[in-house]
Amino acid sequence: MKGMKGMGNMGNIMKQAQKLQSQMAQFQEKLADETVEASAGGGMVNVVANGKQEIMSIKIEKEVVDPEDVEMLEDLVLAAVNEALSKSQEMVSEKMGKQFNMNIPGLPL
Repeated sequence: MKGMKGMGNMGNIMKQAQKLQSQMAQFQEKLADETVEASAGGGMVNVVANGKQEIMSIKIEKEVVDPEDVEMLEDLVLAAVNEALSKSQEMVSEKMGKQFNMNIPGLPL
């Protein structure tokens, strides 16, 4: 009989794990709709990322496109993309903390 009681607890743990897994999947789907925006070069390069750390768009002002200085444009795009991804990770951590009472900075999903 003693062994049966342990099996019931294991069943409850498995149900709770499945419920949490389902909630996490729904949470991740919602994150795809949440976006953040970052810019570099005083707004000359703008990048939008979603909560799944995917880049959704990049906008570049014509004034910053200089065929003689491609490296500067590359640096601006890189800076804006990195900032957008950082903001996206912060947003996910904050929302996850609220949703699941967790505080795990930089938690990859």
